[in-house]
Formats: sequence, structure tokens, C-alpha cells
Amino acid sequence: MPCWYEGPLAAFDTETTGIDVERDRIVSAALVVHSGAKAMPRVTRWLVNPGIPVPEGAIAVHGLTDDHLQREGRWPAPVMEEIARALAAQALVGTPLVVMNAPFDLTLLDRELRRHRAKMLADYLGTSLLCVLDPRVLDKHLDRYRKGSRKLTDLCAHYGVVLSAAHDAAADALAALEVVRAVGRRFAPRLEALSPAELHTRQAVWHAAQARGLQAWFARNGSAEAVDPAWPLRPELPAAA
Repeated sequence: MPCWYEGPLAAFDTETTGIDVERDRIVSAALVVHSGAKAMPRVTRWLVNPGIPVPEGAIAVHGLTDDHLQREGRWPAPVMEEIARALAAQALVGTPLVVMNAPFDLTLLDRELRRHRAKMLADYLGTSLLCVLDPRVLDKHLDRYRKGSRKLTDLCAHYGVVLSAAHDAAADALAALEVVRAVGRRFAPRLEALSPAELHTRQAVWHAAQARGLQAWFARNGSAEAVDPAWPLRPELPAAA
């Protein structure tokens, strides 16, 4: 029987109006489903008219302008419903979901669902468990002393994964999925005995430790920036938009 990193995986990614999970909006999203390491991926894409102006800084990243989104994008409410149901369908059949920097994308999706559907992501999952694999958390734990940035482009370069179009949701999702497979192969002696569900639980602990370390580094350097230890979803803030 193949190890989990050679078997079925799905991956989710978003492009957004900014980096504030409580106030920013999703402008595009993609779900990539891979039945096995040698299979052709199935890709579902969504383009969203967020109903608010997209800042120039965000446009410079993903290239999705207000004009394009107003002409080609769909209203958020039905899109968020479709995304949530698509992720829930993967959870129902037990397919692990790869999400690079999961607390950002999954929290933003949760807030969009609250905003447009008056529901939480958990409402769509029901009794199913969303088993998340975060390449950023895995890489930082398994190769913790390696110096340098660990953005998706850096991880792709380090693990020999081709990223065809950075900041395209589908391309980023597929690249993150391939990075997780590459991490699994490289660190097989440490990972192959663990199930994806066990890895999900351990990543929550690893991320919290990583957050504490980053918070301490900020404090030593005089920065007041806060690092949230929650993973893979941040709890709702009382003043959330």
C-alpha cells in the first residue's frame, strides 16, 4: 500500500484583496484534486467580484483588476457556498487537503462564509474532519535549521517543484501539493509511519511552537507584531468584520 504522500491529495489556494483575514476578500480560488502521484489533476477554479475595490498592491501581486473581476467574476455568496461544499466533499471521503499557510486561506474562507452565508466553515464539514497538510509548517519542523525564506516559491526551488505561474490560485495549489509529496519522500523515515490525521494533530503543535519562536524573535528585535499560534483556522475575533 502506498504511503499517504503518494496517494490521493487535494489542495486549496486563494488570491485576495489583501492580508487581513478579518476584512479582506477572496477574488479567486482553486481546488486541485489528485487521485495519486502519477494521476492527472482535476482543477476547479472560481473568480469572484468581491464588491469592493481591489488595492493596487494586491493587483500587482495577482494581476486581477477591478474591471476584470466586475466583468468576469461572480458574486461572492454562491461562490463561497460552492467552495465550502467542495472542501467538505474532500473531507467526507478522507482526502487530505494541502493548504500553504493554512491559517490565512482557511480563516479568510471562514470569514467570507460568515459574511455572505451567515455560516461557518465548520457548518459545511458537519461530522467530517478536515485533514490539513501545510507545507510551510511541515518544512519548518522537519528542516528547522535551514536558513532563508520559506514562501511557496522558495519551497518549490528547494524541493525541485515547478511553479508555472506564481500567484495564480490553481498553479499555487498544485505546486503546494507537489511540495508536500516531495517533503514526504525526503523525510519518509520520519513521516511514513504517521497517518495524515496524526500529522494534522501534530502540525497544530508544531505551528504553535513556531509561532512562539517567531514572537520571541520579534520581541528581541523591538517589534510589537503579534503572531497567532492557532492552526489551521484562527478563532473569530469579537470585532471581526
